[in-house]
Amino acid sequence: MTRSLTLLLLTLGTAHAGDLEDVQAALKQARTQVARGQAEVTVLFPPRATPTRAAAQLPALTVRPALLAKNFSVTRTGTEQVAGRDAARFTLTPKVGDAARWTLWVDLRWNVPLAFEERGADGTLARRAALTRVQSGTARVTRPAPPAAPAGLRAALTRALPGLRLPPGFTPVGVQPRGQGLEVALTDGLNGLTLVVAPQDVKAAPGVASRRVGKVFVWLVGNLPQPTLQAALAGVRSATPDPLGTFSASPDSNP
Repeated sequence: MTRSLTLLLLTLGTAHAGDLEDVQAALKQARTQVARGQAEVTVLFPPRATPTRAAAQLPALTVRPALLAKNFSVTRTGTEQVAGRDAARFTLTPKVGDAARWTLWVDLRWNVPLAFEERGADGTLARRAALTRVQSGTARVTRPAPPAAPAGLRAALTRALPGLRLPPGFTPVGVQPRGQGLEVALTDGLNGLTLVVAPQDVKAAPGVASRRVGKVFVWLVGNLPQPTLQAALAGVRSATPDPLGTFSASPDSNP
């Protein structure tokens, strides 16, 4: 029985590793090749007056492969039709924490995404993009991989905001000015959060937590449950953004 269970677990582990590799390959392919035609893009978080728009292709996803592999379980869950084409359906589930989970549909022949969907931890739809009609063949694009996170950034963030508890899986990858304050980009490989240190507060809204620390305010914004966002900031004892200044870049130079 023990040997059979071990073999089963090894088999499952291999299958899941293969699913991850398939998704990674499709997302890499999407940096140079895309399906075009007619797409419908719906963004419900953050809220906007007109949540649905038409597009000629899917929006680009910012993916960091190493973090994606570390923080997500990837499982192929069948084959479905998207825009009249056969597509493999993959479910990407965070291994820990309350981050959003994703579904990705990948064209079986072209190996590029035809649709994707983001849902919060409670299952609420946050974003969906899907091609409804496609042209014959893919089109060439140039989408560079995101820049590597600067060495020492996490340690600098710890010095700047002692007591900050980043949500599970998330790590800082960049800093840029935001008015008179600073904005730190956080990611788990697929989901993004924005951490802001600023002289003014932010308007209360779903997906936004803030607190005053000394003379400044610290905000955390993203598709996480409100208690999770608040818990991340609850222990911050002081806010001194100076350690982050050396990592700050203008928006144009830090995509």
